[in-house]
Order: sequence, then C-alpha cells, then structure tokens
Amino acid sequence: MMNISLRLRRPPWMVDSNGRRMTSHFQWLSLTFILLYLMNQVNSEKRGAPRDLKCITNNLRVWDCSWKAPSAAGHGTVYEICIENRSHSCYQSEKTNTKIPALLPGDHEITINRLYDFGNPISKFTLNEKNVSLIPDTPEILNLSADFSTSTIHLKWNDRGSVFPHQLTVIWEIKILRKENMEIVKLITHNTTVNGKDTVHHWSWTSDMPLECAIHSVGIRCYVDDPHFSGRKEWSDWSPLKNISWSPDSQTKVFPQDKVILVGSDITFCCVTQEKVLSAQIGQTNCPLIHLDGENVAIKIHNISVSANSGTNVVFTTEDNIFGTVIFVGYPPDIPQKVNCETYDLKEIVCTWNPGRPTALVGPRNTSYTLFEFSGKYVRFKRVEAPTNESYQLFFQMRPNQEIYNFTLSARNPLGRSESTILINITEKVYPRIPTSIKVKDINSTAVMLSWHLPGNFAKIKLLCQIEINKTNSVQELRNVTIKGVENSSYLVAVDKLNPYTIYTFRIRCSTETFWKWSKWSNEKKYLTTEAIPSKGPDTWREWSSDGKNLIIYWKPLPINEANGKILSYNVSCSLDEETQSLSEIPDPQHKAELQLDKNDYIISVVAKNSVGSSPPSKIASMEIPNDDLKVEQAVGMGNGILLTWNYDPNMTCDYVIKWCNSSRSEPCLMDWKKVPSNSTEAVIESDQFRPGVRYSFFLYGCRNEGYQLLRSIIGYIEELAPIVAPNFTVEDTSADSILVKWEDIPVEELRGFLRGYLFYFEKGERDTSKIRGLESGRSDIKVKNITDLSQKTLRIADLQGKTSYHLVLRAYTDGGMGPEKSMFVVTKENSVGLIIAILIPVAVAVIVGVVTSILCYRKREWIKETFYPDIPNPENCKALQFQKSVCEGNSALKTLEMNPCTPNNVEVLETRSAVPKIEDTEIISPIAERPEESSDAEAENHVVVSYCPPVIEEETPNPGADEAGGASQVVYIDIQSMYQPQAKPEEEQENDPVGGAGYKPQMHLPVTSTVDDLAAEDDLDKAAGYRPQANVNTWNLVSPDSPRSTDSNSEIVSFGSPCSINSRQFLIPPKDEDSPKSSGGGWSFTNFFQNKPND
Repeated sequence: MMNISLRLRRPPWMVDSNGRRMTSHFQWLSLTFILLYLMNQVNSEKRGAPRDLKCITNNLRVWDCSWKAPSAAGHGTVYEICIENRSHSCYQSEKTNTKIPALLPGDHEITINRLYDFGNPISKFTLNEKNVSLIPDTPEILNLSADFSTSTIHLKWNDRGSVFPHQLTVIWEIKILRKENMEIVKLITHNTTVNGKDTVHHWSWTSDMPLECAIHSVGIRCYVDDPHFSGRKEWSDWSPLKNISWSPDSQTKVFPQDKVILVGSDITFCCVTQEKVLSAQIGQTNCPLIHLDGENVAIKIHNISVSANSGTNVVFTTEDNIFGTVIFVGYPPDIPQKVNCETYDLKEIVCTWNPGRPTALVGPRNTSYTLFEFSGKYVRFKRVEAPTNESYQLFFQMRPNQEIYNFTLSARNPLGRSESTILINITEKVYPRIPTSIKVKDINSTAVMLSWHLPGNFAKIKLLCQIEINKTNSVQELRNVTIKGVENSSYLVAVDKLNPYTIYTFRIRCSTETFWKWSKWSNEKKYLTTEAIPSKGPDTWREWSSDGKNLIIYWKPLPINEANGKILSYNVSCSLDEETQSLSEIPDPQHKAELQLDKNDYIISVVAKNSVGSSPPSKIASMEIPNDDLKVEQAVGMGNGILLTWNYDPNMTCDYVIKWCNSSRSEPCLMDWKKVPSNSTEAVIESDQFRPGVRYSFFLYGCRNEGYQLLRSIIGYIEELAPIVAPNFTVEDTSADSILVKWEDIPVEELRGFLRGYLFYFEKGERDTSKIRGLESGRSDIKVKNITDLSQKTLRIADLQGKTSYHLVLRAYTDGGMGPEKSMFVVTKENSVGLIIAILIPVAVAVIVGVVTSILCYRKREWIKETFYPDIPNPENCKALQFQKSVCEGNSALKTLEMNPCTPNNVEVLETRSAVPKIEDTEIISPIAERPEESSDAEAENHVVVSYCPPVIEEETPNPGADEAGGASQVVYIDIQSMYQPQAKPEEEQENDPVGGAGYKPQMHLPVTSTVDDLAAEDDLDKAAGYRPQANVNTWNLVSPDSPRSTDSNSEIVSFGSPCSINSRQFLIPPKDEDSPKSSGGGWSFTNFFQNKPND
C-alpha cells in the first residue's frame, strides 16, 4: 500500500545536535514552511478529502483498493475513482473501497472525489504494482478424515485455481495440533501448481501417536508464488480448524491394536482410560509414562527390535485392571532371489524362488506372492503350512504357440512390497521328468533294443538322451543319442557293441538338444545277453609227474568275455605225426587231466565247449627243450608283485611262459603261470596269493616251434621279512682261552628272506645274572662278530680267560630285519700254564728280594750290629764319676750327655739362658788330656768344666777283646746335677729317692763344687749286688736323648737318661715292670739305616 499524504521530515542538520549551526534567516524559512504545511492539513480535513489509498489482490486479476473517508463524509456519500490515461476508467462506489482491474506495471495516477459535494478537494494518488499486496483467499478444508487402524489423517481441499489468470505455484502450509491445549506437533509445507481450473488436493499424514490417544486438529493456509508479480506476497489467513473425532469403545483401551511395524522404528502406545495408570511395560521392560489429556497416558519405544512369531505384549496396569495389546515387529519382504522358471513337459511352467531374508511375520501377516505375466494373466502363491526347505514355487499354464514369457514376481506383506522380473524362452528351459517303463529286447548276442516312456509333449523339439551301461568288473560306459520328440512319449534306441552272455545294467536320462538340465536317472534295468561261441581256447600248461610217467595237463577257466556263455566241458586230445587221438572229455569245473604218454613229443590240444559251440583249440608240446646252462638267481619284489626281465631273443617265436610256485611245496611245483608275447622283455608277476616272507620259485620258459625251453630259474620274495627263529648252535670245543661254536641252517619257511649273515655276541657273565641288553647299542663290554660268509658254520672265539663264564648269543639277519636271538652260557677250562706261572712268579720275587736283602745286610753288617745290637759295656770294668745330686736335678733344661766315640775324661756344661744357666754341651775328657782352647772369654761365665779321673776297675771283663780295646770298650756312668742351688724337692719324691740298696748307682746327688776327694764314699757302692744303672726310675726322660725335658716340670732331680754306650742313644736296660715309663719316641731314625758310619 502506498501513503499519499505528505510527510514531515526533520532536516538533516537537526539530527545531530553537534551539527553546523545555520544562519538565522534559514531557520526562520524552515519554520515558515512547517507552519504552512500544518495549516494546509487542517484545511483539508475541514474540506473532507479521502486519504491512505491501499490496494490488495487475491487472484492477480482484480485489485481491491480501499481508502479512509474524511470525517465530514456522511452516509450515502458517493465516491468517484478515476484512473488517468485509461478510457472508461472511472468507477463509482458508495463504500470506501472499490475493485479495479489489475493495472499494468508502472505508475498510475488515481483520483478520488465525492460526488454531489461541491467545493471539496480531489485526492490524487500514484499507484504502482509494487505497492499492491498479493494475499490469497483463506483456504477451505473440504474434508478431514482419519484411518484409526493406521493412525493416518486424510485432508482434502480445493485450490480454487480457476481464479488465477495463468499457471503458478501455490505453497500450502498445514499444521497439526494435538491435545486440548492445541500443541503443534507438525507443521509442514505442500507445493502444488494451479493451471486455471479448480483442483481438489489430497494429503495424508501418519501420526506417531495413535489418533485415539488425543484430540487432533488440522488447519491450512496458502501462499501464491508468482514470479511475474512485483508486489508484496503474503500468506493467506488460516482456515478454520477441523478436529478428528473418535467415539470411545468400552472394550478397547490400548492403542494401537495388533500393530505390525518395521524393525528399528519408533512407536507410541497409549492407554485411554478413566482410571489412573500405575505402570506400563513392553515385554519385560518397564517404560516411563507420558501424560495426556485426563488420565490418558502413553509410552514411546525407540528402535524396537524384532518380535517373536507370537508378537510382543504391551501392558498398562491400573489399580484394578490390566490393559494391553500385541505388537508384531518384522521386515518387509526381500526381493525374491534366484527366480527360475522352467517346464517339465512343455505344458506347464513352474517358477521357483528363494524368499531371501525372513520377515519374522507369520500367519495373516506373512508375505504373499503373485506371479504376473506380460499378457495380463497372473497366479497367486498359496502358502502351505510348512514349506519344504523354504521352497516356493508357482505353476503357470502355458499358452498355445507362445515360447517367450515375461514374468514379474511380486511379494507383499503389511510392511511393504518388492518384485523381481525374468524373461525366458521356455523351449530352452526344459527339465524333463524321470524316464519310466524301461524295457530291453534282444537283437543278437551283441545288441539289444531299449525302450522307455518320457512324459510330455516334445514333438516340436529334439531330445538328447544319455544311456549308462554297466557290467561287472568293468568301467562304466556312457552313450549319448539324439532322438526326435514325439507326442505319445514313447522312445526306442538300439544299443550294440555288447558282449555275449554278459549281465548289463542300463539307466537313462534325457534333456533337450539345447540342453538346460539333465533329468534324473531312471531306475536300473538289468539284462543278460545271449550266448555265443567261445572266442578263445583255454590257457594251457603241462607238467610231468614226479616219476616221469604221466603228463598232467592244466588249463585255466576262460574269462566271461571269452567264454561267451556257460562252459559245459573240455575236450582233451593229443596228436603225433599228424595223427590225432581224442583222449577224454572233462566236465566243467575240472581243469586238469592226467595222460599216460611215452617220451615222444606229443601235441596236446584243449577245447572248451558251451551250448552254442566249441572254442578254437589250445595246443602245447609235451616235451621240453633241455637247457644245460642254467643258474638259480635271486630276486626281491616291489609292492604286490615282482619284476622279471630278460634279453630279447628272436628265436622265441611263440610266447613266453612264466611259472611260479611256493618253494616249500612238494613237487610238482605248480601254483600259477602267465603268458606274455614273444616280443616282450619284462613282466610283472602279481597275484593275490603272494604273501610277504614266503619264498617263491619263478621259471621263465621260451616257446619255439618245437616246444618250450626253460630259460631262467629264479627264487625270490615279494617282500623280505626278518627270520622268525634263531639259528640252533652248539659248543663243539672249549679250552682255557677259546670256544668253538657250530650252528645249523634255518629252514627256508622260517627264514622269510635271503640270509645275509649272522651276528655273534659274547660277554662275560654268569647264568641267571647276566643278560645282554642293547646288543646294537655299541656297548664296549660286548664283543660282536659279523659273519657274512654263509658257507661258514663254525666260529672259534679266541683270547678268552680261563675258568670264566661267557654269555654267547647268535642271531641271523636278512634284508628284512634281524631275527630272534639264541643264547647259552659256557665256562672256559682252567689254564695250567698260567697257574704254574702264577706260582713261579711270587717264588722268584721272594728269592730276588731275599738275595738283595742278604747283600744289603752283608754290606751293612757293621752298621746293623751297632744300630740294633750294640756292645753293652760291663759296669764292673769301670766306674762313672760321682757328682752331687743337685747337679743333675737342678735344671730341667739341661741336656743329656752327648757321648762321643772316645774315652771321655772331661765334662763341659753350657748354659743358654741368662736367668737360668743351660748346659749346652757336656764333654767328658780324660784326666790327662788338656782342654782345647776353643771357647772365648765371653762364654766363661756359662761354661763349666768338670774334670774327673776314671775309677779304677777292679775286675776284668769276661771278654778279653774288651781289655784290649781300652777306653773305647768301657762305659762310664755319671750323674750330672745342677751347679746352682736346686729347688725344694717335694716330700714324696724325697721318699722315693734311693738312699741305700745294693747294686750299681752311677748317679749320685753331689754338688758340682764338691771335690773328687769324696770318692771314697762311693766305695760301698762297689760292693752292692747287681747292676742298677738308674736308681730313680721316675727321673728318666722318656723322650729321645736329643730332646730336652720340659721346663714346666716341677721335678727337682732331672736325669739325662739311662746309661748308654758311646755309640748308642737307646736305653740299655729298659724297665721290665708295668709301672715303668715307656719311651715316647725311638732313639734312632729310619734314615740312619742307610747312612754309613765312619768306621764302615
């Protein structure tokens, strides 16, 4: 719309208070202009001129213009509206609006004045399309309906397209409101096109909540989008709301009822009741309540999962009642897969398919299938209760003379639909049924006629049939035949190249020549062909009896394919010089005849007979060509047979015969034979009767015109095994160092292979205590001998020990393994030479030791005598010096006298300690000898020299030689005591001192400082009876004379030992009583035994 009146606008310089200041005369000019404008407005109002012209359109054909009437205008005022530059463009109206035709684009001048009211001004307006608003009429809903089963609202309205001048787009906005508070739940737009005529539009919307749960209202408005209209475009007003009404049912309280929905969908359930709902659950899951109008509640389930075949329960619980429904959740039908259409008989088409993914919907909600053909014919699939292996198929009757079919298979269930198409030429999709009624008829002994029945009308095509031919112990044979189809379904085929008197099994299957599928095999039909004359004579061989008087003829039964019937008998004849003599007719199944012939060379003939006729004769010569150059060879088989080879011989014109038998059997050796062509150089002999470990004899015969000649003789095994018994051996001879063993051969049937040698083990061992274990483990105590010379039957074991038990073990071995062992225990004889040597060697050793000992003793006789048996001086020949007692008892550190091999006449005492003088050496010097001046002055204080004169010996010794020896043969006994003040002597020792008594007392307790004048006091001792060298036995030193007495001793009297000779350090008279002290060490060392004395 356009405002035609003038507008008072503020000058720009008055906007900003900080603007430039204008001159005073310009301000007065502006104020004058404003004042004039206001006065003009006041005058216009007083005169009553129309104002505010506005124009709108709702159809683009007519503009509806309106204005504001002046206040002075009264009832019945007529207005004249004129459009300049347009003929007949004035319109009169008693209202303040008028409708004018739509103006062309551009500015148009409009004048409005009041008629019959002179003196009033005329209002002028400038009108342009841009100032016109396009506001469509308010739409009207023709019909609003609802499908409560699907919760769908259907809306119908008229677009009134006839009011618009041309085609344009209309946008409709539809709003859906819910519940009493008019909550907008959906606001959508819907586009349509108007084309100059009225059109009724339909629109549907499915609610996420059942329509029974709450009040639903619908309103609609539109918007016209005309790209050629330059004015303002506005929405129309909303149409009046229309509601969906529903009459409550007293029985149904929960909605929706028995709903089928898609897996993964969201769904809302509601309970319409006047009671308060306490809880709600789907299946076993509790759901929160959504409150609606009144006591109505709802629950919303998101991403619902597939339900069981019986559906899922939805339950609402109130204080007094339980309300519920069942929901079925599944999938829409999958596109049918592996759709295949074919025919069995060219009368009916069968289409099969795989339904694909299960829908999880059963019963009335299951998927239904419909097969449409392009011609318009269709058939529906009727589901059985339990489809076999989920197999779906439909049968469609073929149309006459139609070969091309275009099928569409449609699948539908409550959640959706799908379809699949297939185009086929039915003559190329023939899958014949199973042939039936097979019959066989003879043509001759090698051909038959087959007939069968194949249902269907195949007159317009050709059939390809396959005949399977089987016979016993033969390879299966397949024959393909092409035959022309017939209407009566009966077919005949000749089968030839068969064997006479043979049981055959026939089977048939068929397809079309273009081949789509083979039919299934028919049932088997067995048939025996007729007999024919035997095609060959029996395989014949002969052997002379062991006594050489009778010739035994052998022949093998003919195979079925050569007998051509049942063999009834065999005719055996012989000929000599072209004279034939029929000897006998042997009935079957006997395959042996014995003839008594002389040594002439006869030709033996054998003929087989059946019901049709006789076979050609098999001939063989009775005599054998000798062969003097024949050797027995060995061979070992491989697997189930044995390979025999020979050199090519052009002289062999007939064939070769290989005969074999078990070598352990008695003669004649005949087990089986085999013939090979004359141009062969090898043959593999196989038989089911061959056994491992059994020796067989093979004989190769060559055939010439005049007969057979033995070419090779071979013994062999199919497989070698280890012997089952051990060689039987005995001990032939036993000596002290050897054993002679002898053994016997193992029988052939127990050897089970070619003997390669013996292993002989032996070791020391007693019976029942030793057993050779681990014979092959390489034990060092077991001796092994490998005997590979098979002619050797004895073995001497040498280098043994006499009178020793040996364990002997003998084993035989082949290439098949080691045989068992046999053992025995043998004891060698005693070795007499060894016994003699054992006696002589110790005797010789003893003699040598005695001789050596005698020689040594002779050379060391003086030393031995001095060491073990020294000369004991007679005490009566001399007297030892008498010293005072304190000299010998004063100090325990004093050493014993060192006796020198000379006549002593002086005693020297050395003291090594400073506190207590120690006697380091004692020297007895002759009174007439002078003291050598070897000691220094520093030793004067510790060196004591005692001089004495040997006593006069009153009695001569009994030995005259001792007198001549002088001082060297005398022993002087002295008593050396300490030269210092002795310690106090215990009383008990004083009591033990020998104060008196008869006998010799060489040690007198005299002080060192006493003179020799007291010697007279010793005269009474000479008169004592017996020899007593040691008066006080308890004072003896038990150690060696060279060892000093312990200084810890409290003994006051210390003796330096017993009297000794000048050449001995041992006790001369050891004590005899048990209480006497014993020496703690020997007086001489072992090294002295080997030392030479100066006098030696």
